[in-house]
Amino acid sequence: PQAAKMKLKHNINPVLLQFINFIILVYSLITYIPWYLFSGSRQAIAKAKQVKAKPVNNKPGGAYRSVNSLHCLASVLYPGCDTLDKVFKYAKTKFKDKKLLGTREILKEEDEIQPSGKVFKKVILGKYTWLSYEDVYIKAVNFGNGLAVLGQQPKTNIAIFCETRAEWMIAAQACFMCNYQLVTLYATLGGPAIVHGLNETEVTTIITSKELMQTKLKEIVSQVPLLRHIITVDGKPTTWSEFPKGVIVHTMASVQAMGAKADTGNKQQSRPVPSDIAVIMYTSGSTGVPKGVMISHCNIIAGITGMAERIPNLGEKDIYIGYLPLAHVLELSAELVCLSHGCRIGYSSPQTLADQSSKIKKGSKGDVTTLKPTLMAAVPEIMDRIYKNVMNKVNEMTSFQRNLFILAYNYKMEQISKGYTTPLCDSLIFRKVRMLLGGKIRILLCGGAPLSAATQRFMNICFCCPVGQGYGLTESAGAGTITEVWDYTTGRVGAPLVCCEIKLMNWEEGGYYNTDKPYPRGEILIGGQNVTVGYYKNEARTKKDFTVDENGQRWLHTGDIGEFHQDGCLKIIDRKKDLVKLQAGEYVSLGKVEAALKNLPLVDNICAYASSFHSYVIGFVVPNQKELAELARKKGFKGTWEEICNSPEMEKEVLKVLAEAAMAANLEKFEIPVKIRLSPDPWTPETGLVTDAFKLKRKELTAYYQMDIDRMYGKNVK
Repeated sequence: PQAAKMKLKHNINPVLLQFINFIILVYSLITYIPWYLFSGSRQAIAKAKQVKAKPVNNKPGGAYRSVNSLHCLASVLYPGCDTLDKVFKYAKTKFKDKKLLGTREILKEEDEIQPSGKVFKKVILGKYTWLSYEDVYIKAVNFGNGLAVLGQQPKTNIAIFCETRAEWMIAAQACFMCNYQLVTLYATLGGPAIVHGLNETEVTTIITSKELMQTKLKEIVSQVPLLRHIITVDGKPTTWSEFPKGVIVHTMASVQAMGAKADTGNKQQSRPVPSDIAVIMYTSGSTGVPKGVMISHCNIIAGITGMAERIPNLGEKDIYIGYLPLAHVLELSAELVCLSHGCRIGYSSPQTLADQSSKIKKGSKGDVTTLKPTLMAAVPEIMDRIYKNVMNKVNEMTSFQRNLFILAYNYKMEQISKGYTTPLCDSLIFRKVRMLLGGKIRILLCGGAPLSAATQRFMNICFCCPVGQGYGLTESAGAGTITEVWDYTTGRVGAPLVCCEIKLMNWEEGGYYNTDKPYPRGEILIGGQNVTVGYYKNEARTKKDFTVDENGQRWLHTGDIGEFHQDGCLKIIDRKKDLVKLQAGEYVSLGKVEAALKNLPLVDNICAYASSFHSYVIGFVVPNQKELAELARKKGFKGTWEEICNSPEMEKEVLKVLAEAAMAANLEKFEIPVKIRLSPDPWTPETGLVTDAFKLKRKELTAYYQMDIDRMYGKNVK
């Protein structure tokens, strides 16, 4: 039934359709026998039906563990490698001359003037140049020793504020070796948040890039009184005379040169122990100032041990493309998994990822085309964007091409849901879509936010590979659950990883109980070695979110609501913070409403809002410019983009579309937005309305749209 809802609609003559269906049936029967005999997919089907996790006891609220770690949770990747420096040393010895970190050379940069007069920077990039495991190791050793020459002491903080690139990983490995606590801040955090993080951790040294130094850092450096050293990873910037007195700018190369010359006789005692803090990771809270999560060496190692177990045949043949912020736990963990298993990591950025990306000059190659990665992590935001782009292209095809694509799509959806493969469709129809990501992807890992069932299905079908959905938090070192590669069900996040266990705790206010039938439900608690030490300098918040049980095991209270299915897989069904009680007493989960409507072609982003003083839900919508302009044209509405968005008439038209989609997604009547505000401007991290992972900041959005809220709830607006 779920598959039927996600099918694409075609307009084919019914008689012709009967004939096509008959041919498909014959083809399926002919190909089924050799497939059954020679394909390994039979085992995959059997595996997909297996129980993946079980409760450790029969009590309600008992912890669920993966069937592969029922008796003992896994916490070490390689025997004896209990700190990150030992893991890297092990990998360096094992994979010595193998390629590890790759970066594309910039052949040419040019400015392209758009019809609107705006100037876009475009680049032409060459091939990837690689550093081997040995090269990276030596660079990291020298950098760590160079930092010691600058006065960095073991167990003190040092900050990195830099885009995802090879130097980020080299700097991190240097800090792990020398037991410096690495403070990570993502490049898109706002000024006040960066100042808060730097001052709270009292860092004297910050590692950054020329670009960020001349933009974000320049504006705030005067508000960070303890800062003494700025290290740029990509050479010396041209203008650095404006920095306050007492701040010295170094290049990474010059610090490495200092380290290569330094006497390192007394290095041994500064090596970390498993309980030492490796990273203090600032996460943009959906509310208030960012919190620094203290992650120890053993937390990270447990987390990557759990993740690696879910990626079959991980090894030297794999190439991973790194483009998400390394200051995010998802990206850092994924890259450490690769580094410890002999995979290559090729660096990229969202602006240069694909041939169509914004910084790639038309006609030249994007990073995926050059690198041809086998593994890739993505956040739903990016997957949703690819989904919409492909669907727009399908709509622009001739009627024959479009119907062919739709028939193949629907046929493959049916085959996948039975566990079968479709090699012919893959090579004839979906090859072109697959090439958008380089053509070699074997697993797409998705995390950071819920991925809609329709987008996940689309990825399975068009990219011809499993989409592993994961669930984890910075507070659990990124580890929690990941779906098995042969599990083609949608909307679930998989079974607990082998490093942790998960239990559900009753949440009475929301009406969720671990005794609920057919599935136990409740707040998700994660326990295991991957559960972090707590929040930096925030004892009160640490006590609220973390507890220790009678066996000394740490548990994280996630604030997410989940249910366990019979096979031990978890589904996230709600969030404590998102729940609003309407005037008549019904509970509305804002996240659920948004998830149902977010994938419409007409919607680029949506935030639902409800107040306990009113009986209905309202919403703010960032409409898709192309789709809304087309809808306005159909309805005969003329005007500028702002006028279209501000028109009550267009609001009503968009509401009709939303209501239809809400009904199709089985939303209750009271969950469907009754009034909306169309926002002409997109929400970006720069506007402060969404976090860097593009999660909605409800408090900020509410303040920003307060006048519209009053208008939609019929208050007199002065």
